[in-house]
Amino acid sequence: MVSAMRDTLVLTIIGPDRTGLVESVSDRIAAAGANWEESRMARLAGQFAGILLVTVASTHTDQLLASLRALEGAGLRITVQPTAPLPATTGAHAHLEVKGQDRPGIVRDVSRVLAEGGVNVEKLESEVTSAAMSGEHMFSARVRLFAPASADLGELRAKLERLPGELMVDLTVE
Repeated sequence: MVSAMRDTLVLTIIGPDRTGLVESVSDRIAAAGANWEESRMARLAGQFAGILLVTVASTHTDQLLASLRALEGAGLRITVQPTAPLPATTGAHAHLEVKGQDRPGIVRDVSRVLAEGGVNVEKLESEVTSAAMSGEHMFSARVRLFAPASADLGELRAKLERLPGELMVDLTVE
């Protein structure tokens, strides 16, 4: 909860994708007087998956949750996690791009290096595509990071470049 007046909720939604799904969720959020503040949504293998941040007057939270639960009859699974403001930290945001021939364990290996360096993954998008000429499976990832002031980004880049599989690494600080 942000204050006694408004609740901050993180919602996760997953279910079979269909036309009008986002509209049905947004309609319920608006009807409760809640504010849709931030979201990430995607269609993966015919399934809709979304995570969103919503703020709502504390007096309307129960109304919103009951309305969203009604969507479960349409095959959606919705979870709600109340949140509190995060403490301020010093550091920098950075963007990481990783590309290379696909192999099992790339995300594990990259995330291990980041965690060992004390760097937090705030957003990760990845995909596997076919290379234009060879047809080989190519992995690519775009990652938004938060690096605390104590993180050595030069060392982090060097460790990422030493990962197996000849990965190309581009790390830029905002």
